[in-house]
Amino acid sequence: MSETRINIYEGLFLFPQSQTADLQGALDHLQEILKRAKAEIISLRKWEERRLAYEIKGNKRGLYFLVYFRVRGDALVDIERDCNLSELLLRFMMIRADDVTQEQMEAAEGRAQLADEITLRASQAAESRADEVANKVPTGHEGSIAKPAEQPIEVEAQRVPRDATTTIEPEPA
Repeated sequence: MSETRINIYEGLFLFPQSQTADLQGALDHLQEILKRAKAEIISLRKWEERRLAYEIKGNKRGLYFLVYFRVRGDALVDIERDCNLSELLLRFMMIRADDVTQEQMEAAEGRAQLADEITLRASQAAESRADEVANKVPTGHEGSIAKPAEQPIEVEAQRVPRDATTTIEPEPA
């Protein structure tokens, strides 16, 4: 029996821009794919959100995640299969990272910043929902919108300068 070699890979995973609303969901999905293949994540970060060179499945913008991970070479097939079957992922690319140093991989670590961004987005969403509730239009009976109280509308007459060339004729009675 031959021993299976463990390699280090660099993976770039593309999600639709709509996943920025649920960064935690995208992150969990990606970690689950790697966990099923028994991959050890060395570093993971949100790379960037950017415009795509061409439309992919109706998406013009995308959200990229950069991941360095250690896994058995034969498990890479399982990761590729899971990525192809994923309804969330638009594209992915994995290459061996033999030329990337440990320091470079550690420098690419961004899980703490990603966790901060997820927390910030969640608090902003909660504030937005609270504002919507506070500013909700009061309703009358059976869900109809309440009508404002009828008040006379005051109209201010406009003065026309005496040197104006237009004449205003009164309407016939």
